[in-house]
Amino acid sequence: MSDMSDASNHLEVVHHEGYDPAINSLFVPAIKVHAGKPVYISGVTAAPVYHDHPHIPEDFDAIPLDAASQVALVFEHLDQALDAAGCRRQDVVMLTRFLVDVAGDQDVINKAQGEYFGDHLPTSTTVQIVRLATDPRLRLEIQAVAIAPE
Repeated sequence: MSDMSDASNHLEVVHHEGYDPAINSLFVPAIKVHAGKPVYISGVTAAPVYHDHPHIPEDFDAIPLDAASQVALVFEHLDQALDAAGCRRQDVVMLTRFLVDVAGDQDVINKAQGEYFGDHLPTSTTVQIVRLATDPRLRLEIQAVAIAPE
């Protein structure tokens, strides 16, 4: 069972047996790509996208500490990467979300993700981790794959 209405014309949302549109979900099980160029987006956090390596802790002192503020910056940084690659939010086909505190932050992050993508639902996986490499104050990182339309 597939549905072109939830994605751009170069993408097709695919559901399988058991699909119930009444279930409130932030992801779909699969997306079929009919055309376009893949764009692989490095994990984005609330930290400045361009920062020194090795990391300088003071570079991250302006990072907000709460999940809601951090996820807003994450999606702002994702928008910048998508725009630079000639993509829109609706071109995102896959998210991998790395969370330090799934139990404490997932509801806030899910709400922001739902608002960010609207009716478009990418595939998505959430992984709980001990900490993020950039700075211990960071709560989440999101990696994405988009398909740039031709």
